[in-house]
Amino acid sequence: MPSKSQIKLITSLQQKKYREKYRLFVAEGPKVISELIKEQLELHSFFSVQETESSKENHFLVSQKELQKLSSLKTANTSLAVFKIPSEKHIKNQGLTIVLDAVRDPGNLGTIIRLCDWFGVTQLICSKDTTDCYNPKVVQATMGSLARVSICYTDIQKFIAESSLPVYGAFMEGKNVYTQNLLQDAILVMGNEANGISEKIEKLITEKISIPQFGNQTTESLNVATATAILLSELKRSIER
Repeated sequence: MPSKSQIKLITSLQQKKYREKYRLFVAEGPKVISELIKEQLELHSFFSVQETESSKENHFLVSQKELQKLSSLKTANTSLAVFKIPSEKHIKNQGLTIVLDAVRDPGNLGTIIRLCDWFGVTQLICSKDTTDCYNPKVVQATMGSLARVSICYTDIQKFIAESSLPVYGAFMEGKNVYTQNLLQDAILVMGNEANGISEKIEKLITEKISIPQFGNQTTESLNVATATAILLSELKRSIER
């Protein structure tokens, strides 16, 4: 049975300030947990309703009811693990980098991290007001890709201004992405769900690109994660041509 201190610690990690304080985050479900372990993230503690062969001190057998007390999900999975947050890696000024300007929805961020993993984008730069990548909902949405993408939170205005790479920005009024010759070493900026790319970042964009609309003209815009998927696919296709 989890101790009161374990329950208090794990439930506190649903909040960013405690994740930052303890440098820990929670992952739930055997798929996500196994992926994070495979990528050698340091395990702090592991709780499961199923017996494991491991006799490690930080592995605990719990009931489904006990696991529910630890879980942030409406219905707890069969396992939950606490991992140590790894140190941020050095930012590289090469290759294709995604920059997020105030993306707030955990599901969108989690999907974008998975997209980076799928398309071989190893570096994701986030503004400081982008949602925390160790938010439990983000962790679940990444399905383990969190461990394979280098994610850094920084002053994106300073990062872009100091970079020598071309900067593509997603805009409704941008050039048709399907007609552009896109470079392999570049920065792709994706904006906030409601407001798009902020004015201060817009001034640093070297080429505005857009996804042409073929259907109903009353549709306002694409979801930011969906738009990221389409633009990444076209960027990679352009590179491979």
